[in-house]
Formats: sequence, structure tokens, C-alpha cells
Amino acid sequence: MMTENTIGIIVDDDFASKHIPPYPKPSFISFEHPFRIRSILNHLERANLFKNNRIIKVEPKMATESILELAHSKYHIEAIKRISNVGGGFLDEEVFVSDDTYALAKKAVGGAIEAIEGVINGRFNQSFALIRPPGHHAFREKASGLCIFNNIANSILYLRKQLKFSQKIAIIDIDDHFGDGLAQFFYDDPSILYFSIHEFDFTGGDLGMIDELGIDEGIGKNINFPVPAGITNNDFYYCLELLDPIIKEFKPELIIVAAGFDMYFADPIGNCLLTSIAYNKFAERLLKIAEEVCKGKISFILEGGYNIIGLPYCVHAVIKALLKEKYEPPEFEKKFSLSDESKREELEKIKTFLTDLLQTLWDK
Repeated sequence: MMTENTIGIIVDDDFASKHIPPYPKPSFISFEHPFRIRSILNHLERANLFKNNRIIKVEPKMATESILELAHSKYHIEAIKRISNVGGGFLDEEVFVSDDTYALAKKAVGGAIEAIEGVINGRFNQSFALIRPPGHHAFREKASGLCIFNNIANSILYLRKQLKFSQKIAIIDIDDHFGDGLAQFFYDDPSILYFSIHEFDFTGGDLGMIDELGIDEGIGKNINFPVPAGITNNDFYYCLELLDPIIKEFKPELIIVAAGFDMYFADPIGNCLLTSIAYNKFAERLLKIAEEVCKGKISFILEGGYNIIGLPYCVHAVIKALLKEKYEPPEFEKKFSLSDESKREELEKIKTFLTDLLQTLWDK
């Protein structure tokens, strides 16, 4: 029988040693490095997290090609395999492939499935998959934005087609960058809610705009909350107030978090100003909602987050919230102070517009 409130942590040393960028820093692709996972694991070991009897450490299984084909074309799968087999290369300026990328990307999909399936079947209450390469930018036909296969989309399609899990699922994407690949997979699906809060360049056109609401039966189920660069913890909390009514209206049976941590103040490829306590408060809030709506079933799947000093604290902050234990942020973050509500006026306009827009759709 499952111990009350257990957390499954999906880990594998391969994520901390393989799929190494071919270029040194500071090139963009160099930040998606094995050190990301190594720094997390080292930190969690020092914190004695894995000695907690409520933590269940799980090794991922490698996804088969037939599972990959649930989300991706055979051409895309073969392209990654072929480039890996010849020693590596580039798909575009934001995607690299090494000789072990294909195998590791299959294991990343397998890790996401393990995390989500474990919550569904009651093996543990919540889960966190510490996997890479990330996935939310990957499309059916191509890799994109450091992502090879779409780990979350593949997992959901596995639940749907292999396990016959037909209930509603909510995806909450907190990565600094809009999960364009993930949104596209479910843009017309009324049973999948996709909510993304992401940094947005309001000076020019881009994907992830506020009026991208889904299409056909899925309209109103794709919700974007674009935010300006430089938001602080308090700004983030203000945006998250939308989660309560949205999730309670949708009533999912499972919540999946695309857990990017590149809104962290020191992240090299994000421009926001959050500290680890913001992620702790987010996880606390989401867990409370989940306990009301879906018996606490939440699965966190690692996406971005590239500051290897801050990233471990952000992950630890989330796990502490799931354990309902007090999280103490590091001293260096406590000394990082910003004025409160630095972007509140801009965010109020976005939030009001989005709320009115959704209310109109929900009332139909």
C-alpha cells in the first residue's frame, strides 16, 4: 500500500553525463549541459533528500520507437538516430545532436512517462522527472529550441493510446520561453488545458500571444499569459492568481508542470528576476489546488533552467513544497532585493484582458 504523500523522483546518471554540447560557453546551445543535472543531484544528495522515506527514487525506462511514433513522424525519429549514429551534428542553430543524443532523448521520454504514469497508477502522489534534453519546443516533425522529442506530449499520447486514460489533463508551463511545440500538439483538443506564463517581447510579433486560445473544439483551452522581461517574485505571484479559477473551472484529473526554471534572476538565457522561493510558493499553491480538484495528482517534468548554481535550489524548493516542509532559500538570494510590483501596471492590463476574454468563452 502506498505511503501517504510520497514523491517519485525520476533520475539517471546518464542525464548528468551525456548529450554534451559541442561548443564551449557562451554560445546559446552550450547551456543545455549535463552539469544541469549533475548540479541538481549533488545538491539533493548534500541535502539528504534521498534518505527521506517519502522520496521514491525511480530509474527511467527507455522509450521504444513505437512510443516515439505516437508523437513524432518516422522521418524526425530517423533523422535524430541517423545524426547520432554518424557522431553528431546540428539540426539548426538551436539544436545539437551528439553520438549519444538519440539514446538519451529516448530515455528522457521514458522518464517523463515513468513520472506521469506513476502518479496515475498510485505508485506515488506527485513526481518530478529530472530529465534532459528538454522537450516543450519540439514539434511532431522537427526538433527545436534545444529540444529533441516532446517529452510531455509523448507522455500524454502514451496515456491516451496505450493506457486508455481519457480524462482531462492540465499542463502548466512556467518555463521562461513559450512552449510552442507543446501548445501545437493539443491546440484543438478540448480535454487538454495548456496554460503558459512566459517572457514575451512586446516590441515585435512572436508566438505565445494572449489571443492564441486554441481552435475548433479546443478554443479556450490554450491560455497564454505573456509577461515583460524583469518580472519579480511578487509579479509572478500576481500572475498565478489566475490558476485557481482556471483549473477549478476545467477540473482536470491530472496536472503536469512543464517545469522550466529560466525565469531565475541569474539565468543566462532568461531575463526575469525570480528567486527560488517563487518556485516554492508556486508549487505550494498548485498542490493546494490539486488536492481540491484531482486528489493532489501532479507531475513536474524538467524543461529549461540553465544557471547551475540556482537551478538546484529551484528544484529543491519545489520538492520541499510537495513534501509540505519548510524551504529556506540560500543566503545569497536573501541579499538579492528588488522593488515590489515592478511590472504590476503592465501585468494588470494583461490579466484583466485575459480574464475578460476567458470569461466570454466560458459563458458561451
